[in-house]
Amino acid sequence: MATVQMVYDAIDEAADFTLALDFDNPGLLVGDPNEQVRGVLAALDVTDSVIGEAISRGANLIVTHHPVIFHAMKRITSDTLVWKLVRAGISVISAHTNLDIAKGGVNDLLAQKLALNEIEVLELTRAPDGMGRAGMLERGMAPPEFAYYVKRMLDLSAVRYCDGGRVVERVAVCGGSGGSLLDAAVEKGCQALVTGDVKHDVMLDAVHRGITLIDAGHFGTENLVVPYLAGLARSACGDVPVAIARSGVDSATVI
Repeated sequence: MATVQMVYDAIDEAADFTLALDFDNPGLLVGDPNEQVRGVLAALDVTDSVIGEAISRGANLIVTHHPVIFHAMKRITSDTLVWKLVRAGISVISAHTNLDIAKGGVNDLLAQKLALNEIEVLELTRAPDGMGRAGMLERGMAPPEFAYYVKRMLDLSAVRYCDGGRVVERVAVCGGSGGSLLDAAVEKGCQALVTGDVKHDVMLDAVHRGITLIDAGHFGTENLVVPYLAGLARSACGDVPVAIARSGVDSATVI
């Protein structure tokens, strides 16, 4: 039977944990590497609902993109997610910026979802690997059309965007919070950047620099990696059930 360590190794092979940025905290964050896996649940985040679903499914391993432990914890009490995981006997493996950077990970999946061609790394972190991707559309689009295109291709209820005033042909993407890659998008000759969590001042700067900036949300630009994570876990688990969390939904609602 597969162990937690075997699932960790499968994820590590696809998205080397050493690729993670210095501030990050990926890896086996809760649990015993030698524990036999009875079931796996894949999700973007560990939440109370995801823990409840894992318990109801009999899964004792959750694999996520976002680390369940990110900032230093000074206490672990009964109201914390970590406490609930330990009490339930559930291990957690999180693959974060290493999965953003890795070939075939978050940003490659996002670029492919938008049907970009000639995909390349947007900003190097450790050559030849890096954060974000840039690629070409099949045809140029006016900014409003491109915004609707992103909304449709990512199956979103809404996106925020600013109009850079130029036809969009070359596109930069960064899953999650990628407003800091605006400079890299300009340097790569892109007319648009698709990301999430974009601040007001970054939108203003994008307009000034002629970049159409699409804020498709943190969840909307990263949740597409969850089936990929599930597939990695499945490759290590044989007949052990692996599921994608039904409870792993966007916490924000657009009205």
